[in-house]
Amino acid sequence: THWKHGGIVGVLGYGSGIIGRYSDLPDDFPGLEHFHTMRVNQPSGWYYTAKALRELCDIWDQHGSGVLNMHGATGDLVFLGTRTEELEPCFEKLTAKGWDIGGSGSAMRTPSCCLGQSRCEWARYDTMEVCYQLTQEFQFDLHRPSFPYKYKMKFSGCPNDCVATIARSDMSMIGVWKDDIRIDQAAVAAYAGGELKARGGGANVSKLDIKADVTDLCPTACMSYDGKKLSIDNANCNHCMHCINLMPQALRPGTDVGCTIL
Repeated sequence: THWKHGGIVGVLGYGSGIIGRYSDLPDDFPGLEHFHTMRVNQPSGWYYTAKALRELCDIWDQHGSGVLNMHGATGDLVFLGTRTEELEPCFEKLTAKGWDIGGSGSAMRTPSCCLGQSRCEWARYDTMEVCYQLTQEFQFDLHRPSFPYKYKMKFSGCPNDCVATIARSDMSMIGVWKDDIRIDQAAVAAYAGGELKARGGGANVSKLDIKADVTDLCPTACMSYDGKKLSIDNANCNHCMHCINLMPQALRPGTDVGCTIL
């Protein structure tokens, strides 16, 4: 494509957060002569009020293309397309409303997390609090690139890894449990017999082949089912959550919780 970098652009006092883009064919496409991208540091868990979203959209309509991405691979809210002379006024409007821009280049990139214990029953630690505290801790490294390469931190509340921390970050913090998976044998039998009621009293949950769908698919083969009782060798469990996801009313994570860093 006909894009060129053309030098570093940014806002006063910051060395990151703006990705400069210039068209290689400005005469043919004058509307795209400048098309810089701004990254806006997202709130933990991506919680926005309708008022906050309107403020962001109004600012970007005034100073940019009006096109935005929620959210980029880094986690930021991404403003797509503005001119050099609009960067500083846009930044001033954002900071006046309490927003900050995120990381880019060879810097600490904006930390991001799942919504954690605010809504998810599987979250094993407070992802939003950790994300907030570490964002505050690394403010200098977020805004003034001084690393040999970019560095990303992401936080998932459980091994389901809804934020794809393993695939999309350099430091993954994933919630886990140390003790045994909790088993409700009566609920296991109800799953096997197709007699389990959906939460809230709805129709029965579909009958589950415990051996074929659960124990035989365990990646460490740490589970067994004899037709009556489900057994788990917890010492060999790798906490993949497969069995828990299939039988959430029969299996629950342990209660001795924390997070592991990968």
